[in-house]
Amino acid sequence: MTKDIIALNRSDDLERAEMLFKRYNIRHMPVVNEESIIGMLSYTDLLKISFADVTEDNHNINAVVYNMFSIEQVMTKTPICVSPNTTIREVAEILAESEFHALPVVDKDTLVGIVTTTDLINYLLKQF
Repeated sequence: MTKDIIALNRSDDLERAEMLFKRYNIRHMPVVNEESIIGMLSYTDLLKISFADVTEDNHNINAVVYNMFSIEQVMTKTPICVSPNTTIREVAEILAESEFHALPVVDKDTLVGIVTTTDLINYLLKQF
């Protein structure tokens, strides 16, 4: 899992989300209220409502679209979470059976990490 979490607060806006996705080259971000997870936002979620990936010249268009929605309206609410003790096999089974590619890792209601399909692939590559 990734322990250095880039997360959004429920009060953040979608422009900030896009900026963080692009700056850190990530595709999933937990949405938190203090340290508790309330949702997950993916870059794909943004693409569904904007032109975020088309060109850099569309900032004004995206600003208008982003102002029409809040993070809470676009995010996946109550995501499936795993604990730090969840096995790699269990995580792989959840991701293989689901339509998403990231799971928040929660310990006693506190977000402690995120595990993605990329994390699993990197783990497998290290085994060979």
